[in-house]
Amino acid sequence: MAVTISKVDWQDAEEQLMAIRREVFIEEQGVPEDEEIDPKDPQCTHFLATDENGKPVGTSRLLPGGQIGRMAVLSSQRGTGLGGELLMVAVNYALEQNYSDIFLHAQTQAIGFYQRYGFEAEGPEFMDAGIPHRNMIFNKG
Repeated sequence: MAVTISKVDWQDAEEQLMAIRREVFIEEQGVPEDEEIDPKDPQCTHFLATDENGKPVGTSRLLPGGQIGRMAVLSSQRGTGLGGELLMVAVNYALEQNYSDIFLHAQTQAIGFYQRYGFEAEGPEFMDAGIPHRNMIFNKG
């Protein structure tokens, strides 16, 4: 299945981005809606993955401080490599923009996934939206 990943503006793609995040975080993972939705989205760089029919199937965002977040792939697309593609599009964009640090807060069950793409866990585990996480830093070297 051919998937296209595009950099999109929040103002233009909010409905598509939120549909994915609502399905993955709120419905599947039980994250409270008031914790999923935050005021940072308009300041972020967003990436949207769409299938060959133009259906939104994945998303990620990059905050101005270099944090990658809200990585979400619909269940029908998991295991296809799309998550890694979305992650690396965000990382490469951050590198092109000369971000000094690139980091994320990974759900602990996903640490191995992020390690495969050059991220290293650091610091203690912490809870976010009732889910255990760890800070991970991208190793540019």
